[in-house]
Amino acid sequence: MPAPRRTRPHGQITRGKTARNRLRKADAFLILYDPALLKRREGDFAHALYVDLGYGAEPFTTLESAARLRTLHPALPVLGVEIDPERVAAAQPYADALTHFRLGGFNLPLEKGETVRVIRAFNVLRQYEEHEVGPAWDSLGASLLPGGLLLEGTSDPFGRLWVANLLRKGDTGLGLEAVVFGTNFRWGFEPALFQPVLPKNFIHRMTPGEPVYEFFEDWKAAARAVIGVKDLGLRQWFIASAEQLAQRGQRVDVRRKLLSRGLLVWRPER
Repeated sequence: MPAPRRTRPHGQITRGKTARNRLRKADAFLILYDPALLKRREGDFAHALYVDLGYGAEPFTTLESAARLRTLHPALPVLGVEIDPERVAAAQPYADALTHFRLGGFNLPLEKGETVRVIRAFNVLRQYEEHEVGPAWDSLGASLLPGGLLLEGTSDPFGRLWVANLLRKGDTGLGLEAVVFGTNFRWGFEPALFQPVLPKNFIHRMTPGEPVYEFFEDWKAAARAVIGVKDLGLRQWFIASAEQLAQRGQRVDVRRKLLSRGLLVWRPER
């Protein structure tokens, strides 16, 4: 009997450059933000996958995420997806009963009966046109279980700074739940530092009148207003700027468990 025919992967091959621990902060965010989703085991979530889309030339990010997330869910199945066949072949020696590597794109290469709880896609969409972002999200969202998350964004090559869209699967498809800013403070702190790593849907919208532009203007003003806190350290300045930003009316999460780790969650008005 012939092998089942797989659908051709949708997408473009990325440069594939990666570095160890580049997405450590993104893993930390997911663990802090929605641990219940990662730990769910009932019904369709019993064996639901965590998917790392576009892991690059080497499978570091997938393997590192598997180790971190399994501190919450020891039997969490993890799937690394790449559109380059050579990268998939190179990753196979690292596969095991819970960790898989497959050829695929935005149309995820799922086996019969497989379900997905979380998809992470970093530095995948920046090479596309802005009008292609929505269809890519929709394609990925089709694989998510209700309540599942898509974390899609951009980081610098070493993970020092990143910004990501956080989308939740609802009754009518994916909806933008938040935009997440992550830093390890290795490049200091100033709101403008995040602008070069904005995801594709925001990078060309830094113009007056756009919500993302107004958000950054408010954040810069908030940071200036509490600049005296900088003497206590960059982390404290980051926290104080977020709290000041909330006072200015921006919908940001001021929980210390996030802010103290260099994670700012912004919920744009819909």
